[in-house]
Formats: sequence, structure tokens, C-alpha cells
Amino acid sequence: MDLKSVILTTSSSVGFFKIVNCGVSRLPVPESARRNVWKWRNTSTSLLHSVITGLWAVLCFYLHPQMAEDLISTHSAFSHALVCVSIGYFIYDFLDMVHNQTLSQSWELLFHHVVVITCLGIAVLTGRYVGFAVVALLVEINSIFLHLRQVLRLTGRGTTTPYRLNSLVTLATYVVFRISTLAWMTRWLVLNRELVPLFSYSVGSLGLAAVTSMNIVLFYRLLRTDFLLQGRGGRRDKQA
Repeated sequence: MDLKSVILTTSSSVGFFKIVNCGVSRLPVPESARRNVWKWRNTSTSLLHSVITGLWAVLCFYLHPQMAEDLISTHSAFSHALVCVSIGYFIYDFLDMVHNQTLSQSWELLFHHVVVITCLGIAVLTGRYVGFAVVALLVEINSIFLHLRQVLRLTGRGTTTPYRLNSLVTLATYVVFRISTLAWMTRWLVLNRELVPLFSYSVGSLGLAAVTSMNIVLFYRLLRTDFLLQGRGGRRDKQA
């Protein structure tokens, strides 16, 4: 995929998620979510991105299994397009947060998005490490349940049975698709140090360190909110 195609696919993705967000804004908003309509629209849009990206990432390895054997130089146009689409989403979401939240409210996610856009951008522009980027996007499988969890909370269903079941699935997929995946990626990067140029290795290492740290914090918040405090009948952590 040449530079023009990368720009076209990425910009089309930005436009697509903007249209989705506008479409969500035209739908009825649950009464309990009206106190934070922006959060409702943003979470709904993010949920759709997670469903698309998570399933797409799995399909990439199913349709092109050779990529799993060479994460550096082997990839398909299908997987390259996935990374471009995800960059477009993160650009869209970055801009959406900048325009609707204060820096103190969103700096963690803004930083996360900058790291992700940089790392994925290196892959699509160089045509290398696309397979590695697709592995990283497998975490979106867990994001499906994270965003669904937030939707349930926004609609006032944070104490229902579906919420509790989703919390268990969220925790399980968090361990498999976030913690385990990030640990595997870190191990792969260390083992393949000699095959990766210093710049890409440095960016990848810093990116993984930053994202891993943020995911550890989020994991603690999830445990605290959905299991520790709930088990004691305490107040939920509004930040989770």
C-alpha cells in the first residue's frame, strides 16, 4: 500500500467514525446517560471500533497464517488496511476528546493515543512490523467488553446480572488479550532485538512500557470497582 492509499484509508476511517458518532447523537439517549451525553456517544463509537478491529485482527491471522511466523516483513493488504483504519479511529477519538474534555480529564487517554498512533504509524509507513501491530490490536477483543461495561454503567445497569457477567468476561479477556498479549509482545521485542533498528526498537519499547503501565492501573481499577468494593457493598470508583 503506497502513501496515497495509506492517507486515503486513514482519513476515510476518521470520517467514518465521525459519521458514526453523529449517527449515535441522533438516536434516543437513555435517561440515565443524559447527564453525560458526550460520554454516551464516545463510548458507543468506541464500542463499534472495538468490535470491528477485534474481529478483523483475528481474521487477519486466520486468512494469512504466514504472518504469525514473520511479524516483521510478512503481511497482507487486508492486515495493512486494518492498521490504517485503527490509526484513523485513534486520530478521530483524540480530536473528539480534545474538543469535548479538559486536559485534566483526558490526558491519560490522549497520551495513550499519541503512543499508539506513533507505533502503528511506523508500521504502515515502513510496511514492516504490520504483523506485530495486528497482534497489538488483538487487545480490542477485551475492549469490546470494557466499552460494553461502560455502556451498562451509563444506562444505570451497573448492579444487574448482565453487568456482573460482563465484568467476569471483561476480567478474563483482560488477562488473555491485554496482559498476556502485552507480555508476549515485550518478550518478542527483546528476543528479536537484533532484527529491529534502534529507532523502531526504542519507540516500540517505550510504547509497550507506557501502555503496560496504563493497563496495570486500569486492571486495578476494574478489580477495585467490580469485585473489591462491590463485594463490600462500597461505592464504585468513578474513574474505572
